[in-house]
Amino acid sequence: MRRIRLLLFQILLAFLPAVPAAAQGVPDVAVERRMADELGLRVGDTLRIGTAPDSMRLQARVAAIYEPAADPATVLRRELRVRMHLPDLAALLGRRDRVDRFGVALATGVSADSVAHSLSESAFGYRAYPSTQIASESSQTFRVVSRFHRAIAVITIVASAIFLLCIMLLKVEERRMDAAVMRFVGISRRTIFLALLLEAVVIAVLGAAVGVLVAWAAGVATNLYYQRRFDTTLVFSLVTPEIVRFSVALSLALGLVAGALAAWRLVRTRPMVLWGRG
Repeated sequence: MRRIRLLLFQILLAFLPAVPAAAQGVPDVAVERRMADELGLRVGDTLRIGTAPDSMRLQARVAAIYEPAADPATVLRRELRVRMHLPDLAALLGRRDRVDRFGVALATGVSADSVAHSLSESAFGYRAYPSTQIASESSQTFRVVSRFHRAIAVITIVASAIFLLCIMLLKVEERRMDAAVMRFVGISRRTIFLALLLEAVVIAVLGAAVGVLVAWAAGVATNLYYQRRFDTTLVFSLVTPEIVRFSVALSLALGLVAGALAAWRLVRTRPMVLWGRG
């Protein structure tokens, strides 16, 4: 018989009746949807469960199949979960009136830090923590990954800025003859500068639009691949409006700077030099 690790047990309030099923002989359990798909389980099937592969002594009936909330901290572990009544779980483990951890919901406006401090000081043998502190401790790995991605983003932005400046310089160099003719017919340096700057802005806007489309397509492909690989609804790649606004603003800023530097270098050159006769 395949070994099934009982990793997470919670009280079923929405799926199970108020009276523990153990009092009726066969306890009811709820199994995770991935586990049901992998083992071919359906509501009403009977399982044999236990704390070890050689102690599958308790029979249980599948009362519900549920979809757990997507959690990035557990999605890579590929764990399978079963939910039971607390009395049934205590009987299975042989540890009555003992729990590893439990949560306390607070009323609106109550300070979680003060309640945690009061509970920790009231008795020995346990420690109370606010949920924000637990979330902060469990997300250290994701913070490291986030900083790593931020460093990569900074390097990419610097490299793209240099690349954009080089492109604009090459583009402006191709307009030397045009700029010389415009100077000969009396067009001012300011007009030529603004025209080249406007061209740089248009290029930056088009580049930002293409970048947003590429990022969106890459995000969709990433989510499709990893959601199918790990059989989860977790979103692995997300392009938010804030990211789009920041990217477009950054693209415009870099385009303006690169275009202004290239245009200023061109308009400062004498027309005869631009014509190739100076």
